Amino acid sequence: MKLPKDALISDEKLTRYLLAPKKRNDKSKWLANAGYVPETWSILKNDLKTQVLPRDASLAESSSYGETYKIRTRLKGPNGKTLEVCTIWMVEKATETTKFITMYPDKRSR
Repeated sequence: MKLPKDALISDEKLTRYLLAPKKRNDKSKWLANAGYVPETWSILKNDLKTQVLPRDASLAESSSYGETYKIRTRLKGPNGKTLEVCTIWMVEKATETTKFITMYPDKRSR
């Protein structure tokens, strides 16, 4: 299944969560390996929309809030390095809005 091209990706999710250094569950170093840094968060946002969102999504979970989907793929960063990623998206039941939730390294062998 394909998720809508107009899925919402919160700027704060990128700047304050994924690209912000954290003591626990830090994803900023992993993303920096591909050239994604806080100052260029808009490149990550664009790459999620152009490289990840067009891929097939698989249903991960259904809840009273909506359905959660996974997209597993490769993400080519601005420095040319590629990351194996698993992204999580939710289609909210109340609004039918599709939102980006998170992303992490896909350690599953391809």
